[in-house]
Amino acid sequence: MVEKSLTSGFWPTLYEPFRTFGTRLAEWVAPAAEASEKDGAYTIAMELPGVEEKDVEITVDDGIVTVKGEKKTSREEKGETWYFSERQFGAFSRSFRLPTDADEGAVKADLVGGVLTVSVKKKSPDKINKTKKVAIGKG
Repeated sequence: MVEKSLTSGFWPTLYEPFRTFGTRLAEWVAPAAEASEKDGAYTIAMELPGVEEKDVEITVDDGIVTVKGEKKTSREEKGETWYFSERQFGAFSRSFRLPTDADEGAVKADLVGGVLTVSVKKKSPDKINKTKKVAIGKG
C-alpha cells in the first residue's frame, strides 16, 4: 500500500495534477469507439474519418486487439485575393482486451465511410477451455 503524506512538501503536491496528463491527453485525442457482442461475434466500431486503409494497422496478440494508425489530411484553397491551407497529422493507438471465448484466429476488419469495424468470432462451446479438477497427490 502506498501512502501519500501531506507533509511531503510543496512541490510534489503542486505537480500532482500533471502526473497523468499525457495519458489523459492521449485518451482525449484517441478515436471514439464502441464495442458490442451479437450474432456469435464481438464487434469494435471506431470512428476514423479521413484515415485511409493503408494508414491503419490491426494486430491481435495474447487476447488484445490493437488498432494503430495515423491521420494525415490537408486542405488547400486559393482565391484571387486569399489563400487557405489546413493540415492535420497525428498518430493514434487503441487496445481492447478480448473475452476468453473470442477466437483470435477469426478476426475480420472493414473500413467503410470513415468507420472501422473489427469483428472477432466467438469460439464454439466445445473449443472453450473448460475448468479441470486437479487431483492432489500424497507425495
